[in-house]
Amino acid sequence: MGKVKSIEERVEDFAKAQLSSYGLSFYSKNDSINSEIDTAMKKAPSKSGGSGGNYPDIRLLIETPTKKYVPVMIEVKGKAGKLVKLNAQSEVDNTTSKNEPNFTNINSFAVNGAVHYAKAIIDFTESYKEVIAIGINGYMEAKELKTELAVYFVSDDNFSIPKRVGDYSDLSFLFAENQNDFIEHIESLKLTTEELEAQSRRIEDMIEVSLKSLNQTMQDDLQISPGSRVELITGMIMAGLGVEGKVSPLEISELKGETGQRSNDGMTIINKISDFLTERELPQEKRDMLVNDLSRVFVHSGLYNPDNGESKLKKVYCKVKTEILPIFTSAHHLDFTGKLFNILNEWVDIPDSDKNDVVLTPRYVTTMMARLARVDRNSYVWDYAAGSAGFLISSMNLMLEDAKAHIKSPNELKTKASEIKLKQLLGIEKRSDIYLLAVLNMILMGDGSSNILHKNSLTEYSGNYEWGENKSLPFPANVFLLNPPYSTEGKGFIFVKKALERMTNGRAVILIQESAGSGSGLPYTKELLAKNTLVASIRMSDIFCGKASVQTVVFVFDVGKSHDTKQFVKFIDMRNDGYSRQNRRKAGLDVNLRNTDNAVERYQEVVKLVNYGKQYLEYFTENEYIESTITLDGNDWTFNQHRPVDSISVESDFDDTLIEYLGWIITELLRGRISRDIYGIKIEEVSEAEESALNLFRSGQMKPEKFKDFKVGEEDGLFDIHPTKAYSHTNTVLFRRVGNNPVVSNSSTNNGIGGYSIFEPTENGNMITFSDTTTSDSIFYQPFDFVGYPHVQGLYAQNDIVWDEPSLLYILTLFRKCAKGRFDYATKFTREIASKMIISLPVDDNGSIDFAFIRNFINAKMKTILNSAFSANELNTLSR
Repeated sequence: MGKVKSIEERVEDFAKAQLSSYGLSFYSKNDSINSEIDTAMKKAPSKSGGSGGNYPDIRLLIETPTKKYVPVMIEVKGKAGKLVKLNAQSEVDNTTSKNEPNFTNINSFAVNGAVHYAKAIIDFTESYKEVIAIGINGYMEAKELKTELAVYFVSDDNFSIPKRVGDYSDLSFLFAENQNDFIEHIESLKLTTEELEAQSRRIEDMIEVSLKSLNQTMQDDLQISPGSRVELITGMIMAGLGVEGKVSPLEISELKGETGQRSNDGMTIINKISDFLTERELPQEKRDMLVNDLSRVFVHSGLYNPDNGESKLKKVYCKVKTEILPIFTSAHHLDFTGKLFNILNEWVDIPDSDKNDVVLTPRYVTTMMARLARVDRNSYVWDYAAGSAGFLISSMNLMLEDAKAHIKSPNELKTKASEIKLKQLLGIEKRSDIYLLAVLNMILMGDGSSNILHKNSLTEYSGNYEWGENKSLPFPANVFLLNPPYSTEGKGFIFVKKALERMTNGRAVILIQESAGSGSGLPYTKELLAKNTLVASIRMSDIFCGKASVQTVVFVFDVGKSHDTKQFVKFIDMRNDGYSRQNRRKAGLDVNLRNTDNAVERYQEVVKLVNYGKQYLEYFTENEYIESTITLDGNDWTFNQHRPVDSISVESDFDDTLIEYLGWIITELLRGRISRDIYGIKIEEVSEAEESALNLFRSGQMKPEKFKDFKVGEEDGLFDIHPTKAYSHTNTVLFRRVGNNPVVSNSSTNNGIGGYSIFEPTENGNMITFSDTTTSDSIFYQPFDFVGYPHVQGLYAQNDIVWDEPSLLYILTLFRKCAKGRFDYATKFTREIASKMIISLPVDDNGSIDFAFIRNFINAKMKTILNSAFSANELNTLSR
């Protein structure tokens, strides 16, 4: 059978005849529609992937009732099966699995080609951000022409995702009498929240992969220092963007490798940057500062010197122009430069404390925090450590979204959008390199950069507008969003205090190191409660995976109302946020950040839980959501401090404690660390009293009235908890020479013993110890005299209570259960917290601790464990 011949020209004539019959003016592939669209068609890659321009078969402009012109791109094919190619999600399949253009489909199918042209107009024009893409296909069947068409709406608001408009058999929907209904219909085709998020993730993945590739090139091939890369790429983006009608984007051909003082590649780029900033109407002071900072890398670094006629600047700009700028212009709603900063600093080797201060917050977190702050079109949002303006961008998106939902007049909406960008957002950033990123970010968002200030917000900012018609007037903030430098006072809470002192109402949402809420944020945390209410504490997942080793938490405050200790605070454990993370340097988000467990829904649920309450629990469990009160001390704000405590243990809890303890004893006996003259395993049968106690515990007949709550510490408690005598000594002092006396340390193994010393014991044995610097896994019973390592706390008997090994092993089990999972390196296990813990002990008829029952029960358990693990002969070798 011969090759089927295309009848494309016949189909094209058929379409043009229809348009003519409706009285519609149209343009053929070689006609000029207007200079702006013609230029866009030349700039965009051709539908075959080259640079030969784009030539849609038919083009026209239709006018909406609001006098807006919408381009219509029509692509024609003439062979069966060539109308449209869809992917598995029923979307127009114009990208490969690597997020690269699928030029095979674009070139072969009518709709795919029309969508390609539509996206070119959106990406490369300023005037047209909505385009109708129509694919028409025809073929012969029984000598009769059969035609089919598909209509898609492509818009910038939809991130250029084509939305199918509907089913049509001809082009009559474009006729003047039908246009109003058609326009009304297409303008209702908005992406769902899920579709918007999916596309944002796709764009972010493209950004991630492209920036990492560029960073690798600068690292390996060009040997450009990490400290220069942020300014280098930011400046090149500015030069490559240009300003419509005023400054043409920098072309690669303009970088000629000259070495003249005014004509080298560095000066060529700086001149474009200067013009860009001038035409964007940045204040002179800002322009001068930015140009001066950028001159360091473009003019004074030597990167403009040619090698075989080509400078390093040109080599980098070639990749920026072809790989970065196309994504950048389509990602105006994202914190592009925040991602840029994090990626370009992956090679920077700086101490963790500094590194934590410069890692910028991921978009999905900034968006959640803006929603927690209830940002809307009337919000005034400020950030005292703005970074790349990620919080302001997320807020701006929500504010514009709310404005579109409530304002139906196009003119009023345009005015409000301008007001939001120019008056309702303010950010302050001290570091010049990150400030540069923030300015660029806000320029791309529509020039909300006028209120991005390069200052120290703690010492140099007055709380007022510093530019524009409101200059010197107070900024009326009602939303404060912040991820502060954690190395500053109060882990960054000094910024919170400063901002909230200038607010009278609204919400503050703070991302901060978790330990700030358990004491490290004092005195600021305590002071804040005098005029502000803590609404929620959200323990975050590893959101800075590989970039900062800190456990973070989000605190939500209602501003201007003192905290009522009777009010419940919502504590949420969000460590399982639905994302699986890796930190592979060359990988994109599809590898490093994967949605494996309803991540989007989980972030939405947290907003609902905080703003509306427990009834919205769905993906999180009741163990991950707590409503509890706090004191006014400012040191009990973390989730673990409010986890419910089961003060009565079950038999398996005692099994865990005693098996571990006896295992350590036997190991030390076999090693000869413990003299059998001092401690040996007894070969004894379980006595009748011991058996009775064990059976009573197992039977469940011990009623609640047989238990009484006791405080572990404080004056009216069981123990006096305080540091051991060697608490403040150093490692070298304690372990200078190996000796025989055990040193109890921060260890979570070997019964807490970290080594042995020649020093005489500082503490008597028969005591429970714990470390206040690590986790709750470091609680042990010490049967022998020991040296207390730094930061080891001891439970010393008080109130004339006499403790022995069985009774302290019972207490140890309860104490461990109270502390389990509640403490880590962020939430310290302090003696103050330990002292306030409550445990339930069995009591006799007089209400006193029933030591007889406790001893019989523990002895029965220990004998049962030993007898089940060893034979009589084996136990005999361990006995004294």
